[in-house]
Amino acid sequence: MSRIKYHYNTRTLKYEPYKESLGRKLLRLVFGLATGMVFATAVLLIAYRYLDSPKEKQLKREISFQELQLMTLSHKIQNLEAVLQDLEERDNVVYRAIFAAEPIPNEVRQAGVGGMDRYAQLKGYPLSDLLSEVSEKTDRLSRRLYIQSRSLDEIWQLARQKQEMLRSIPAIVPLALNELKYMASGFGERIDPIYKTRKFHAGMDFVATTGTPVYATGDGKVLSAESETSGYGNCVRIQHGFGYSTLYAHLSAIKVREGKKVKRGDLIGLVGSTGKSVGPHLHYEVHIKGKAVNPINFYYSDLSPEEHSQLLKASQSQGQALD
Repeated sequence: MSRIKYHYNTRTLKYEPYKESLGRKLLRLVFGLATGMVFATAVLLIAYRYLDSPKEKQLKREISFQELQLMTLSHKIQNLEAVLQDLEERDNVVYRAIFAAEPIPNEVRQAGVGGMDRYAQLKGYPLSDLLSEVSEKTDRLSRRLYIQSRSLDEIWQLARQKQEMLRSIPAIVPLALNELKYMASGFGERIDPIYKTRKFHAGMDFVATTGTPVYATGDGKVLSAESETSGYGNCVRIQHGFGYSTLYAHLSAIKVREGKKVKRGDLIGLVGSTGKSVGPHLHYEVHIKGKAVNPINFYYSDLSPEEHSQLLKASQSQGQALD
């Protein structure tokens, strides 16, 4: 049984039974539903704003983990940059200096890798700034590593050339010292043994017994090995490269042929007295870019300081040459 509702009638001054109309009931129902929906919407908005769903919590954990990884990567890149900077400094100051190569300017090593729009595609994400920073650092590090790698390749080539050049320089006496009788004449103005006039002597004369072995003083290629009409007699010429060449004259026998590659210390001939010569000896010359230079300055591989001093003193004799 439904409860009877009453209301006070101001005209009759009595409480009378009150019966609610259907329209009012509907209006009250609609109002209640609207109030409930507004309240529910407010609750949902608050929950959406301040309370995370399980999926959102998982995504936030993943973003935090990625941020930690990016920060760790950024720190590692900084450590690598410090190591690379030390290598770059040694490359410029030590390695390139040893081989007389120009240092690589810092502005070349530190050059940028693109314009402002290079990282535009990374904008608009939760970690955009950190991601852009790490990407830029990685690109710069990659470029610096590439430049350093090219520099080391260049130094390797220079080192190989330097090693080849050191092997090619005529750096030993062309015959064994225990086979040498004495130094007859050195580089400079000497008396011609035939014409008895002073003339320029372009090499050194080593007096030794006929048949004494004569050796190549540096790596190279035999330019000629023949009897010459210039007065050198049986003569071997070796092209060493890097501007160096040597000449071995008055040989009694030639032990190499034209075009043969020789190593320092290889047998190329025997001491003799062929050509314009007044006694068994080896006439030896060193040329740099076609110009004769004093051979005494090149005996640094097989002579002690005392032996070099004695040879230098003998070569400075102003007496008569043997050719």
